[in-house]
Amino acid sequence: MHDISPLLIAIIGGIVLAAILGLLANRLRISPLVGYLIAGIIFGPATPGITADTAIVQELAEIGIILLMFGVGLHFSLKDLMAVKNIAIPGAIVQIAVATLLGLGLSYMMGRSLLTGLVFGLCLSTASTVVLLRALEERNLIESQRGRIAIGWLIVEDLVMVLTLVLLPAIATMYSESEHYSYLDILKQISKTIGLVILFIAIMILIGRRVIPWLLTKSACTGSEELFTLSVLGIALGIALVAVQLFGASFALGAFFAGMVLTESNLSHRAAKNILPLKDAFAVLFFVSVGMLFKPQILLIHPIAVVTTVVIIVLGKSLAAYFIVRLFGRSRRTALTISASLAQIGEFAYILAALGISLKIFPEEAHSLILAGSIISIVLNPFVFNILEHYLSRTENVVDKIIDPIAEINNNIPYQENHAILIGYNQLGRIVAQKLSHQGIPFTVIDNSLTLIEQIRHQGLTAVFGKATKLEILELANLKTAKWLIITSPNGYKSGEITQRAKEVHPELAIYVWAFYDDEIAYIKEHGATKVITGTEEIAQHILELLNVNANSETIKSNNNLATSETVLATATAVTLNSHNSPKIDITANSNFPNGNGSPIE
Repeated sequence: MHDISPLLIAIIGGIVLAAILGLLANRLRISPLVGYLIAGIIFGPATPGITADTAIVQELAEIGIILLMFGVGLHFSLKDLMAVKNIAIPGAIVQIAVATLLGLGLSYMMGRSLLTGLVFGLCLSTASTVVLLRALEERNLIESQRGRIAIGWLIVEDLVMVLTLVLLPAIATMYSESEHYSYLDILKQISKTIGLVILFIAIMILIGRRVIPWLLTKSACTGSEELFTLSVLGIALGIALVAVQLFGASFALGAFFAGMVLTESNLSHRAAKNILPLKDAFAVLFFVSVGMLFKPQILLIHPIAVVTTVVIIVLGKSLAAYFIVRLFGRSRRTALTISASLAQIGEFAYILAALGISLKIFPEEAHSLILAGSIISIVLNPFVFNILEHYLSRTENVVDKIIDPIAEINNNIPYQENHAILIGYNQLGRIVAQKLSHQGIPFTVIDNSLTLIEQIRHQGLTAVFGKATKLEILELANLKTAKWLIITSPNGYKSGEITQRAKEVHPELAIYVWAFYDDEIAYIKEHGATKVITGTEEIAQHILELLNVNANSETIKSNNNLATSETVLATATAVTLNSHNSPKIDITANSNFPNGNGSPIE
């Protein structure tokens, strides 16, 4: 039998166990994050069985932190923050202060030092980006006024945590060097640290925002996805290393600003997409490493401290957020939604706690309290939202709903019959909608972007706001009287779910679906799709038609009649609709032909 190195055990064991428990958590409608953390607990020294090398996993976790922060920077939106700055900035700062003081009080009662209590309180003050965004997305609140405030609030929390990660090493160094430390010395050290960080930020803004997008463009020009992805990874890791070695900052700060600068490039979305698998893999190892430090005995040794920690997270900072939002004159609905969104802690709490442990100012007992509070609060968060929605449905009046227009967005949807339901108003969806509209075929659009819904309705078209995976949303689009269902979503497995639900209500409905990957075709067909459109054969045929080449269509057409890209799918949809005795749809040869490699246009 071959000896397996501790590195391979750490990577393979951590990812496999995290995948199994993440799937189980998702099945139980809990954030997969909980599964990753529990995988770390099982894989750690506190439980029997196979134990990974903690030091190796911690090293791998550093890469996870870099890529996590790089992702945060890529999605950082100063525009979103400025839109709600009047409430998000002061509100988040006050809420962080309240939660920090509550955590500091609990730490003091447990006999911990002031610095430990400060770090402990800061860990309790910041919500999980993953959990918050998922909760808002599931309830179609991302683009609502409440959702935008919550996201802006989260951005401020992230910025405060980034600043904390920069300053904490300097403070910890001065704190540990002497029991009779001088506040003036600490102030000098902090000023020096801030000065170096400002210099780093200035270089990134003045030079990096020009050089990095240029490098990214050059790598994209090679036509190699491998080199492009490697360039993105090199930028993230390289800048993080430079931030540490030359400016005394942290990996987290360097990666965060690398992501921010990269957003200046037109290729930022492609970069985010390419780096996502690596980010997810190493982020999972980071969460596993956090779980490995958890000691389950804390639940028995300090049960009151665990309960108090959860109360601070779920009630303490949420109540603070509620009263702050109400103080700014916002509605009860908005205040309650933001409170529920913040009633958990996640990624930054783990990063900050891990930094505290490495600086020897944060005991493992406190880390276990943080992790216990995080797991319990994340598990409770969906129930908190459900209780909130039930309460609002029973108590709010018409005025409350009018204040937040999203509550009434789907009222007065007109009745239609023998119409098409178009799911997704992406570039492909818009082309299909134009052709349907041009030929006078009635249709209703379903999309979960409030901005797009408002644009569609401004054009005088019928649109339903929400997720088409929910049957009630499909029924709002008059599913029972529809003739066609056209799905333009790139996620084939969600399309299969929509197809199945639609067929259960309307078995005779003709359903046409775009699938991007070949493995999705059989799945969608099994769920009742009339036709699945993907592949490259139809693109080849369309190119030949553009060149006026008389090709034998039977030799070009695939056995499954597959097609791909926005225009070809619109063509295939038109042909199929014509076969159902609909008005003929004219697809001109030069209308929005896709990019040359056949991939969907983002």
